[in-house]
Amino acid sequence: MTDRTWRIEVNRRACAGTGLCLGTASGHMRLVGGRARPVEALVAPDQSVADAAATCPMEAITLRDAATGELLAPVR
Repeated sequence: MTDRTWRIEVNRRACAGTGLCLGTASGHMRLVGGRARPVEALVAPDQSVADAAATCPMEAITLRDAATGELLAPVR
């Protein structure tokens, strides 16, 4: 993974609202209307955010390098 700023994106249609991301990336995610949303779209690199994207059962969370758009997680 890169040391640059990361962009968290959530496909709200795909999100099942399980809340796993809240427990995994505490402080970075929240539920709004029963679906996940990032607290901030741009974040400093944090392994918990990468873990949330990698373990989302619906693959609704993506993590990208904010400068390049490179997909960092989930790795497909």
